[in-house]
Amino acid sequence: MDQGPLVAEQIEAGAKLALEFQAFKPLDAAFWLRASEDGHWFLYLASREIDDSNFDLAYGEVVRLLGRGSRMWLDPFEVKVKGIDDPVVKSVLDIQQKYPGRLATRLHSRMLGGVSVEEAYIYALPITTPA
Repeated sequence: MDQGPLVAEQIEAGAKLALEFQAFKPLDAAFWLRASEDGHWFLYLASREIDDSNFDLAYGEVVRLLGRGSRMWLDPFEVKVKGIDDPVVKSVLDIQQKYPGRLATRLHSRMLGGVSVEEAYIYALPITTPA
């Protein structure tokens, strides 16, 4: 079930959420990913300060932030909060280390952490919102 391309409004909404989330926990990576198996886009927020002991609090923060105002381009079920030990997150961190820069990275038809990825959009750090 292919959702189609990631649109500018989703990219901007993801960047805004990532910026707001950083007041709660610093992010090591933020990215959109569409796995080949289900075709749905998911926004990943990854921090070394998120683990099993505080995952529920981190996801609660996402829900709280998304509940503030109109966010028609984001649904809490489209957001995945992860620690840096997640295999997909590890792969993204490796890419960021190999190709540091101020521009976002787009990937197509790759394997990331054992997941077949149709497409991915990795925000450059530090995350900024488009003007």
